[in-house]
Amino acid sequence: MTAPLPAPTLILRPLTAETLDAALPSLAEILQACVLEGSGVGFILPFPIEEAARFWQGRREGLASGARHILVAELDGAIVGTVSLELAGQPNGCNRAEIAKMLVHPAARRRGIARALLAEAERLALSLGRKLLVLDTVTGDRAEKLYPSCGYVKVGVIPDYAALPDGRMEGTTVFYKALA
Repeated sequence: MTAPLPAPTLILRPLTAETLDAALPSLAEILQACVLEGSGVGFILPFPIEEAARFWQGRREGLASGARHILVAELDGAIVGTVSLELAGQPNGCNRAEIAKMLVHPAARRRGIARALLAEAERLALSLGRKLLVLDTVTGDRAEKLYPSCGYVKVGVIPDYAALPDGRMEGTTVFYKALA
């Protein structure tokens, strides 16, 4: 009889402007994989890996200034997911932040990674004095079901908000969550 395999170890960690370069190949792969499978996260096909890498490189300034925080999820040492926390920069918005680019590699889904990333982003937001989170997601997408199950309140739907990777227009559903 063989011993059962150990459960995969999930580690959540923040990136910094200095650690971003080491994570770039994995982040670019995750972003490209999500776009290729149809996720509406801001990009249109064709979507080469170089464009995905440029997107993440463009996040460096926000990381360095503290206006943006990027968390990654590692499963047995490999980055398989990410979420960004974008702090509102206006003086009257010092209580809020936006959840952005919640991405889990298609091969790593259905393991609670998105839920764990979201919970960690919420803890981070609270530690930064942010008590109100907002986000939007493609209307009808599988991710739309995640947010209410994590305590997010649906504000409404904006029709024909953005194009999906294949060019079709789709709505976006807006959510918020007041943190305790």
